Amino acid sequence: MVSYGRYPYTKFGRGLTAVDGEVIDRVLQMTGLMTLQHQVLSTLSGGERQRAWIAMTICQEPEILILDEPTTYLDISYQVEVLELIRRLNREMGITIIMVLHDLNLAARYSDRLYAIKDGGLCASGRPAEVLTRQNLKEIFQIDAVVYQDEINHCPFFIPLHGKLDSTR
Repeated sequence: MVSYGRYPYTKFGRGLTAVDGEVIDRVLQMTGLMTLQHQVLSTLSGGERQRAWIAMTICQEPEILILDEPTTYLDISYQVEVLELIRRLNREMGITIIMVLHDLNLAARYSDRLYAIKDGGLCASGRPAEVLTRQNLKEIFQIDAVVYQDEINHCPFFIPLHGKLDSTR
């Protein structure tokens, strides 16, 4: 499946070239899929499958990668694994990553910039510490929370104090 990412580069009626093979091998290595390259996709775990889909897109050598909820339905260890991979692609390959994440703590941990959208409009943007604030959490999501600073990863994280605020507060 990963090799499908190279098909836009093939000439009509011809197969993959040695250069395509080198790109595929490099991407398999980078995504940690080298030992899984001959397995059937349906036999892979959710995290491995997600890495395979990402690897296929990376084989196209994009400048920008747009991901919609790349960690949905994955347990936390696979979520972190996929987000670490995405961050590495950004840092090592210079790929601009745009992704939708609903887990705000993970978004703050793995993003350089956050954009918060409410009712179809942009209501906050900036570095994670600028966006993930107690006031923004109240205004955008109607939750009261305590926002802390993760000194190891240098990013904010929050813990809700209770459920959604009612509109009369």
